[in-house]
Amino acid sequence: MLEASTILKERDFKVEEPYGRQLEELIADCNQYLPTFDEAMIRHAFKLSYWAHRNDRRASGEWYIAHPIAVARIVVREIRLDDVSVGAALLHDVVEDTDLSLEIIRAEFGEEMALLIDGLTKIRGIYANRALGQAENVRKLILSMAQDVRVIFVKFGDRLHNMQTLGSLPPAKQLKIATETLMLFAPLAHRFGLQRIKSELENLSLKVLEPEAYSSIVLGLRESKQERDSYINQFIVPLRERLQQYGFEFDIKGRSKNIYSIFHKMQAQNKPLEAIYDVFAIRIILKTRGQKGKEDCWRVYSIITDLYKPLPERFRDFISVPKSNGYQSLHTTVLDADGRRIEVQIRTEEMDEIAERGMAAHWKYKEGVNKADTKMDQLLNWVHDLMENPDSEQATEFVQEFSLDLYTDEIYVFTPRGDLKTLPKNATPVDFAFQIHTDIGFHCIGAKVNGKMVPLSYKLRSGDQVEIITSKKVTANPDWIKFVVTHKARSRIRHRINEERRAAVRYGRQLWEKKAKRAKLSVSEEELVRLAAQFKYSTLAQMFYEIASGLLDVQDLIQYMRTGDAPESVDIDAPTESGITFRETAQYKGAETLLINGERIKGLATVYASCCNPIPGDAVFGYTSKAGSINIHRTGCRNAAHLLVNYPDRIQSCAWSRQKDVRFVVGLRVVGEDRVGIVHDLTTVISRNLKTNIRSMSVRTEDGFFEGTIILHVSDLQHLKRLIGRIRRVESVRGVYRFEE
Repeated sequence: MLEASTILKERDFKVEEPYGRQLEELIADCNQYLPTFDEAMIRHAFKLSYWAHRNDRRASGEWYIAHPIAVARIVVREIRLDDVSVGAALLHDVVEDTDLSLEIIRAEFGEEMALLIDGLTKIRGIYANRALGQAENVRKLILSMAQDVRVIFVKFGDRLHNMQTLGSLPPAKQLKIATETLMLFAPLAHRFGLQRIKSELENLSLKVLEPEAYSSIVLGLRESKQERDSYINQFIVPLRERLQQYGFEFDIKGRSKNIYSIFHKMQAQNKPLEAIYDVFAIRIILKTRGQKGKEDCWRVYSIITDLYKPLPERFRDFISVPKSNGYQSLHTTVLDADGRRIEVQIRTEEMDEIAERGMAAHWKYKEGVNKADTKMDQLLNWVHDLMENPDSEQATEFVQEFSLDLYTDEIYVFTPRGDLKTLPKNATPVDFAFQIHTDIGFHCIGAKVNGKMVPLSYKLRSGDQVEIITSKKVTANPDWIKFVVTHKARSRIRHRINEERRAAVRYGRQLWEKKAKRAKLSVSEEELVRLAAQFKYSTLAQMFYEIASGLLDVQDLIQYMRTGDAPESVDIDAPTESGITFRETAQYKGAETLLINGERIKGLATVYASCCNPIPGDAVFGYTSKAGSINIHRTGCRNAAHLLVNYPDRIQSCAWSRQKDVRFVVGLRVVGEDRVGIVHDLTTVISRNLKTNIRSMSVRTEDGFFEGTIILHVSDLQHLKRLIGRIRRVESVRGVYRFEE
């Protein structure tokens, strides 16, 4: 490591363009967005970072200093916390990547900066070993927030810029980073209330994982922009006039929802873009503050509902009861004169800044000089609670449930004493019990909601008062895992289940050893592992567990070890890849259809996963199975996150090459108005006009509408697009969607 004196001697150097200009732009940003800042400290941090990275380049070929400058500008413009965070953004990679030590940072900038850089360096080290696939690594990341929450704010800036410049990396690495971003960083940004950062992270991830869907939505929004802008203006004009008449100071604007949320709605509702009604919303931002601002929001709501008919079931009051990340706003959906729906959001400028910048904005709006902040305290308490006793053996589930905990809508329920508790939507009394205390959750035997007994699987609603009945004589029921929704409840129940399972595995091993000894069999551990595989068990522990549970008779194993004959009830075969199912017949030579890592590899067994049915033209990746074949998945496959995060060393870059008369199975769902001859017209278009083979077809009708499921054989994505386009032109067809088999 270099000594501080060496750095001091070499500090006088010239900063080349364009980086000198970018430094001045950063200083200008600080002047605009930070109430106060130490300009000399930021310039000093920049020069030290510039010198430390003087010989480093990024994957794109540009000098590395461009990255810390970009991260610092994101921290200033989007998060606007303080000058120490800006300095940390400029220096966030120096200890990890250069000769500068933490001691030099401490000597040059003080203890506060050193702690931030140390936290950022530790987070960076998490990714060195299988990244975020292991729950222990996720815990380290989240726990860093409890040391100094600014660490994660700077990390958001780092991740956002990395996503913005992802195109320079190899495809397999792009997929892995995009998956991590969508699983962890986007939901974390949501939890912190950083809506703009969260939206951009989601959109950039979707661009990598579902490029076709992303491009289609972008094109659709671009083509409908003129019509959409005209409609928004038409809607806003009478509203603006009425608000001005009542003397309000305000801004009013229309905005499109983010591309990822539109994609999510299309998937959830099985509808094309043109059938999603709420792709944009009207936002009214009032320039009054404090209590008067809240009162004005309600007055504006009254004016809107005088002009337009509201839909009561779509009203949300986040002003009286803010979200856990501090978000406040009134949401309502109204109908215009033509019966079209449009969402309207009403908030003050203060609420709008907190909505965009979340927890970071709380520092700006906190009362007095006390740094204790209720919302931030709640968030850090959530972090500590999340870290308590999670089960490290369930890595993928941990990450997925953690993401759900971050994203989900919230409800607000009360204890018998009237204390307010925030829970995810669809939470049950068991979730509530674990929220109060782990012991109450484990010993819960019943619940009263609003004074009446309800099942423990009952879905709570906002405003419910919940009383939990407990007994020390009972403990958690494994069946609860089927209906609880909070990470805390699931992790505690799973931890208890796993403790019991481990005890059962030990007991099963003892039974085997006892009976094998009585039968005078001597079996090595390696032979036992092979035996378990032959009996279709993924692990030896699973076999011992079934012995303890009475599902497998030890005598059957002993018989097989002696004679090689299995009982008729036992089907001996090699186990399949755990958790992943594949189409049995879809095996082709990779050289005909795919390039693996840019090369044609003859004779390589290629399996097209039935969980997502990839076809030529889809964005795909390869996963090397234990058997040595390459399993091909679409990047948006439901199994992609599990594979990309947990097995990055087995992921292969894949691209389609020209195939020779190969057909791939794809599923289409067709919906529309029922009429005589619709089935005939569909089959004519598909089979006769487009010469496409139909493997199966089913149609059901109800209340004048039909829904059909058609399984087809296609050659590639272009073939599929032609099919979808032609089917959409069939009379009375209203939608055609691809789905996985």
